[in-house]
Amino acid sequence: MVLSKTATESGENVCSTFGSRYVRTVLPKYEIGESSIPKDAAYQIIKDELMLDGNPRLNLASFVTTWMEPECDKLIMESINKNYVDMDEYPVTTELQNRCVNIIARLFNAPLNETETAVGVGTVGSSEAIMLAGLAFKRNWQNKRKAEGKPYDKPNIVTGANVQVCWEKFARYFEVELKEVKLSEGYYVMDPDKAAEMVDENTICVAAILGSTLNGEFEDVKRLNDLLVKKNEETGWNTPIHVDAASGGFIAPFIYPELEWDFRLPLVKSINVSGHKYGLVYAGIGWVVWRTSEDLPEELIFHINYLGADQPTFTLNFSKGSSQIIAQYYQLIRLGFEGYKNVMENCIENMVVLKEGIDKTERFNIVSKDVGVPVVAFSLKDHSFHNEFEISEMLRRFGWIVPAYTMPADAQHITVLRVVIREDFSRTLAERLVSDIVKVLHELDTLPSKISSKMGDGKEKKMEKEKLMEVIGGWRKFVKDKKKINGVC
Repeated sequence: MVLSKTATESGENVCSTFGSRYVRTVLPKYEIGESSIPKDAAYQIIKDELMLDGNPRLNLASFVTTWMEPECDKLIMESINKNYVDMDEYPVTTELQNRCVNIIARLFNAPLNETETAVGVGTVGSSEAIMLAGLAFKRNWQNKRKAEGKPYDKPNIVTGANVQVCWEKFARYFEVELKEVKLSEGYYVMDPDKAAEMVDENTICVAAILGSTLNGEFEDVKRLNDLLVKKNEETGWNTPIHVDAASGGFIAPFIYPELEWDFRLPLVKSINVSGHKYGLVYAGIGWVVWRTSEDLPEELIFHINYLGADQPTFTLNFSKGSSQIIAQYYQLIRLGFEGYKNVMENCIENMVVLKEGIDKTERFNIVSKDVGVPVVAFSLKDHSFHNEFEISEMLRRFGWIVPAYTMPADAQHITVLRVVIREDFSRTLAERLVSDIVKVLHELDTLPSKISSKMGDGKEKKMEKEKLMEVIGGWRKFVKDKKKINGVC
């Protein structure tokens, strides 16, 4: 009898993924490999490494949406191969973006009649949206100064020190002086009175934040508008306002409809909002809308025709996926006003549950506000033995990602922990987080203090703020050194 066998390609077809040689050898990480590997092996290798990432649902540092309905996930996958900029080839996708712009502009009370079309554009996030809005303000200011025969080489913008880093990027990239209103202990947003005082003839706009990244608080846009109206009447400068509503733009219209922060105020000329935050879409979509077409200079809009038809474009990038725009339209028609209101009310209610639970420990001061983005920011009452960075580090053992950070100038001696309440953060998770915080506190109480209460023999104790700054400096060095070790830049 002759025994025969069928040869398999490289002997790999008879092996399971974990039995193949591809999981037993080290693949090159920083240069392309010489040969191909099977698709199932490539998938499994990458999937296994990604398991070491944190759980997005438990990432309480992020405002970005981490859950959507399966039907929307399906739509995203079905449109993932569409390039949004091909407007002539994908006219329906373009129409959906236009619908989103008009829905959002009207949600923000833009002065439009039933037949008017809103002025706005979809972006990859609020960072790009802010860059575009800032460029419009800068160009309008320059044109006005040129017409008046005045210098136009030293533009500035007034913000609070609590602004997101994209404002600093705008100022540096586009050569605009950033004038920041400093914070103070207990007041962690821009003071509108101080902001109005800092405005001069070179101010292209004042940026107000509807939902501070630090503690979720809304800035007083109405007060700022009233102060600038008066100052403009006295000076003739006509300084406008931009509202950075990245976090609060999809909250205020549904929870605080009487709050005046949007285009109801005459000096508000543009507003940005993140669709991937409380717009309830996965990362990669933002929006910027202008009050009228006059607020967006025509010379900033480019017209191209090499994709098949004349296409106006005002973006910092060109190609981008269509799926997030389609997902935003899905949420707007799926939820409607009622659905968004229900989601935001649930977020507020879960914020209250978490806040009350943390407050009951009697170990923390709550620094976030009841009116604003559903965020709970809190700091230790007593820093004699331990600090917020230790609590943040120990909570990771339970899977929670809760950031600890210091406030900007002049409140940098204040350290806080912050929890962002998103749509998928349930009451059950809120109660569980409080329970785990209590466990961490109990464990820290049984450990020796990492904070030395004395400078040395015979020396006086340091003031609490000085001790805290020493600890903060140590943790900053620890994080920096850790990044260097991990190759993070």
